[in-house]
Amino acid sequence: MTTVGIFFWRGAEVPFRAGESIAAALAGSNIHGFGKDPAGSQTRYFCGIGACQCCLVRVDGRATEACLEPVYDGMVVMALEDDDARS
Repeated sequence: MTTVGIFFWRGAEVPFRAGESIAAALAGSNIHGFGKDPAGSQTRYFCGIGACQCCLVRVDGRATEACLEPVYDGMVVMALEDDDARS
């Protein structure tokens, strides 16, 4: 993998390549579970086109589909269940 940058997933450094979505970069680092949604269901990478919303994560305090959101260097990504104060 030719790393372009590093972003932070729940405090851990994760490398990514140019043009990758959050979900693709997490999958490339063997991270497949994205925490739990407010209903308690496990979030994960599923459809890859934003239709199912199974990959919701929090970026800058807002919920977004990890499969659609391009990752950038220094980005801080948290699970929906994580407290905003830690991001």
